[in-house]
Amino acid sequence: MKSVILHTDGACSGNPGPGGYAAILRYGERERAVCGYACETTNNRMELTAVIAGLQALKQPCDVEIVTDSKYVADGFTRWLPNWAAKGFRKVKNAELWQALMEAARPYQVRFTWVRGHAGHPDNERADRLACEQRDAALKERAAQTSTS
Repeated sequence: MKSVILHTDGACSGNPGPGGYAAILRYGERERAVCGYACETTNNRMELTAVIAGLQALKQPCDVEIVTDSKYVADGFTRWLPNWAAKGFRKVKNAELWQALMEAARPYQVRFTWVRGHAGHPDNERADRLACEQRDAALKERAAQTSTS
């Protein structure tokens, strides 16, 4: 089975505020970046969205190592998610995104690796730069929306 490495990050200006996410998929020498933004969001939502978008970009079953600097995402998926699902996601923040992550991960063998953010890990730093670029695009869009109101 193929093995893919998925590096993810989210960024937000204010919490809530404009935010961006980035997912970098790597299979051998091949690489693909998936990025996006939201004009009003939270950092945790962008961290989750990065993983979901990365998984949704995959085209066939594979092993996926998800590398993230978000303890919220890594611990949420590996430690808390089964209990949340068993209880119907009652009182869980971002429940719809956790459910979307469960669905997106279903076809794959996933494992999470946590890395310290802003500690010089090249792919984490790159994902951070891409997420920040997307956050900045969200800031510009929000400013444009505000000026036309």
